[in-house]
Amino acid sequence: MSHPATTISSVKLAWALSWAAFWTGFPFKMIVALLLLAAQIHPWEGAGLIALLALSVPIDIWALGLTARTFFLERMGIEVRGPVGIGLWWQGAVLGVATLGVAYYAVGATAAVCQKATAATLELVNKIIPIPVAEQITIELLMWAVPTTIVAIIFLLIGLKLFGWRIKRFAVASGQTSSAGLQERVREWDDWRVPADPILMLVSFTAVVVLLTVAFWVLLPVTTTHRHPDYPPPPTDAVKKKVKPEELLKKTDASLAKAEAVLEMLEKEKAKEKKKPVGPGK
Repeated sequence: MSHPATTISSVKLAWALSWAAFWTGFPFKMIVALLLLAAQIHPWEGAGLIALLALSVPIDIWALGLTARTFFLERMGIEVRGPVGIGLWWQGAVLGVATLGVAYYAVGATAAVCQKATAATLELVNKIIPIPVAEQITIELLMWAVPTTIVAIIFLLIGLKLFGWRIKRFAVASGQTSSAGLQERVREWDDWRVPADPILMLVSFTAVVVLLTVAFWVLLPVTTTHRHPDYPPPPTDAVKKKVKPEELLKKTDASLAKAEAVLEMLEKEKAKEKKKPVGPGK
């Protein structure tokens, strides 16, 4: 009789555990990222990225151990005792680094070769039948992106295949087949999620929430709006003098006086033109 671990595909097993572990630990990683943002540390670059990756390791170990135990018990009927998370995590980390390292160079080389082949092919075709620019861009993108994507998917499947194989080996070596039925296994799985001391669990959960809330508000910067240092303020004009009402009134009176004088001159000129004698032929 075959072992329950050998009845499931390695790729499917690795994908199921990895996907479930990712979404189990994702909310906790978001909390870490939010605290880093509150401390004005970007979690996607520099020290922030290193801190996020370092704090994600225990989260991944816990999430992988939890999902593996429940998956083995519910789907495969295998009880696994001991440090499941750390045992699967380091094997997955080694396989992931090795697969990503090889895939990085393989995918890059594939993209470079396909781009050169695409450029040469389009150049030859354009000599025979000119292709519009928009269509040429689309064809060029498809001709090198499709093979590159296929190679990346192949390496992803290889990584999942290797990880699934290690998961099976781990389950066979560390687990024992459970003779209980499906309903009993599900009930046992539910019992794992119920703490032995609910009061202690509630107090601990409340304390952690309060601690995280206090840490968030302590790390949060001042809420007063300020300009980012990467965007300096535009150069300002010279400091304007303060306007005094007395001086403004004097200037206004002077302007009005000048305007009155100009109007009087115009009226006098018009009057002189009217008094001029008109010639006999006019």
